[in-house]
Formats: sequence, structure tokens, C-alpha cells
Amino acid sequence: MYTQALNTKETVTAAEDPAREARFQARIDAEDRIEPNDWMPEAYRRTLVRQISQHAHSEIIGMQPEGNWITRAPSLRRKAALLAKVQDEGGHGLYLYAAAETLGVSREEVTDQLLSGRAKYSSIFNYPTLTWADIGTIGWLVDGAAIMNQIPLCRCSYGPYARAMIRICREESFHQRQGYEIMVTLANGTPEQKEMAQDALNRWWWPSLMMFGPPDTASQHSDKSMQWKIKRFSNDELRQKFIDATVPQARHIGLTMPDPDMRFNEATGHWEHGPIDWEEFKRVIAGGGPCNRQRLTHRNKVHAEGAWVREAALAFAEKERARTQQKAA
Repeated sequence: MYTQALNTKETVTAAEDPAREARFQARIDAEDRIEPNDWMPEAYRRTLVRQISQHAHSEIIGMQPEGNWITRAPSLRRKAALLAKVQDEGGHGLYLYAAAETLGVSREEVTDQLLSGRAKYSSIFNYPTLTWADIGTIGWLVDGAAIMNQIPLCRCSYGPYARAMIRICREESFHQRQGYEIMVTLANGTPEQKEMAQDALNRWWWPSLMMFGPPDTASQHSDKSMQWKIKRFSNDELRQKFIDATVPQARHIGLTMPDPDMRFNEATGHWEHGPIDWEEFKRVIAGGGPCNRQRLTHRNKVHAEGAWVREAALAFAEKERARTQQKAA
């Protein structure tokens, strides 16, 4: 059994004490923040560990498709901006791994889950970046979808996660604007450039809608996450917000949405979309995407090549600890 309060001797779980769980839920309902040393139900902790670690993995794996274009960016300005963005994504992963550690799991443990393929990350990063327009589309659509997901997380009931998201969302907003600016430039460029932008939109639109997760009727975790105020909106609500924000942006720069069923419903004030291929989503999540194997192979290779850095850091830490103890003696 996991000791819920990390720095206390409290070990009673919610299953053993329903009254404690009720008090916990009352804190959530009152918009109190839950901190690492506070008691929490084991299911709440597990849900957070799963969500935060998967979020961190997505940031780390997400560096790969964009890093693929750093050396091929069309100008020095674009290269510098893309390099800064990829560095930001690495930083986001570190913030989130640190937040997960406050829940009693080690970074080594969650990293091993990723490297072995036992942990999931966002399915969107298993698609290839074939042209420079893909970099613009990732910034515009993928980071745009991430922002829709992540801004409500700034009000997550778990304090360390909520605080980490504040900086992450600020940087993701910059990434989204950077990507849209690339698409505006391409859409207003030569016919070949506009065609490149349209092709990228065609390929990334549906995977971007899948980023919000399965429909509410098929979601396994949404109801409890919303009860605990880890999430504030359902998958379908967030997906609709994203569509309503993005379709006018595409129309503004002269790009066509790759959905023949897309139409504006005057009665509801929302854009309605055609059916999403959830079988493709399941296939990619299960490891059958275009780049699943490539992403994990590369991540394992980089992790192995960095072993000497981790070993050196641990050796230095041990040396400093021994010196500190010697001085204290």
C-alpha cells in the first residue's frame, strides 16, 4: 500500500475510511488545492500519476518530429525559433516529471514505463513531418489543441500540476502563434507553397481532433477526473471549442478544411464535423501508427547514450553528500 501523506504516518485509504474521502471531496468542491503532503484517495493519486506522466512523455516524444526539421529550416530566423521551441518542449517534460515525483513515483520509474512501451503518450506524435508546412501545422493545430486541453489544467485541483501548467501554457501560446504565422506565410506565398500548406492541414486535421481523446461516451476516466476537478471540461466539449476556434482561422488564410461534412449550425453557433475514424486512433495508440516504432527506438537510443551523464551526476552528488557529512562530523 502506498503511504498517502508523504511526510506523515497516515496510511488509511479512502476504501477504509469513506468519511475521509467525503471530506476530501468537500475540499475539491470548495476549490481547495490539494498539495503533496495532503491525504488523497489512492485512485486520485493513480489518476494524476497516469495523466501527468503521459503528459510529460508527450512533451519529450514531441521533440522528435519537430527536431527533424531544425537543420532544414528555410531561414536562420526559422531555425532559431524552432530550436527554441524544441528546447521549451524538453523543459515542459522536466516540469511535469517533477510534478509526478511529488506523488511518490520516481522519474526513473515513469521513464522506464515510456522506454519499455508500457506508458502511453499523445497519439499525434506518431505521425511523420514530411514538409516544412508540417512544422507550421503542428504549431497551429497540435499546440492549439494542447492549449485547449491545458489552460483548464491551470485550475487543476492538484497544486503542483496546476502551477506547472501556468508557464507551460504561456509558452504553448507562443508556439501556436509561431505555427500559425508559418501557415499564413505559406498560404500567401506561391501556389506550390499554398498547396504544401493545404496538404499538411489535410494530413494533420483528423489526428489533431483525436488528441482530445475518445468521445465522452467511450471515455474511461473523464467522469471521475471531472468530479475531482483534475479536468474541467469533457473531451467532446474541448474538441468543440478547438473546432470553433480553428475553422475561422483556416478560412481567413484561404485553406479548406478536409471534412466534406463540415458546416456551421446557426441554431447552436457551432461548427459541426463529420465522423472521426476512432479505429485509426485505437490502432495508433496500440502501436500501429506510422512512426510508433521509430519514436521509441530513437528515445531508447538517446537514453542509452546519455547514461554517462546520469552516472556522472550521481557520482558528483554522492561526492558532495560525503563532503557535507564529513564537514558536519
